[in-house]
Amino acid sequence: MTKILHGERIGREGKIRVGCSAAIFNADDKVLLTRRADNGQWCLPSGAMEPGESAAEACAREVLEETLLHVRVKRLVGVYSDPNQLVMYADGNKVQILAVHFEAEVIGGELGLSDETTEAGYFSREEVTEMELLGHHKQRVMDTWAGQTAAFFE
Repeated sequence: MTKILHGERIGREGKIRVGCSAAIFNADDKVLLTRRADNGQWCLPSGAMEPGESAAEACAREVLEETLLHVRVKRLVGVYSDPNQLVMYADGNKVQILAVHFEAEVIGGELGLSDETTEAGYFSREEVTEMELLGHHKQRVMDTWAGQTAAFFE
């Protein structure tokens, strides 16, 4: 099971991993969230970048793997890092994540589940405000809704 630990500069205990996430909205301005199979938490479609791919390619691949949707990246929303957060995976890996977050649009496919997801759905701003999301995913969603043209960074 994946766990997120918090503590003063706890990120030092892990390796740096570049990840990406995508905020995808439907016609009603609701955001797509998935429920992770490994820990049951709601989150944006997201995951680690692999060698030999761009951040936008990683984003599109992760969305496809988790939701069966084909997407096109529209804009960079922000770059996020938290030295006070450490992600511990079931295999023992410990990482501090540098996340590149995009807004993306669906260009094909049908929403579905994978071995990484147990549920998926679109949620309103009010619903997201009341939900507990993985890590800093709620902040990323809110930053996307803000519609700022310059990228956020943390």
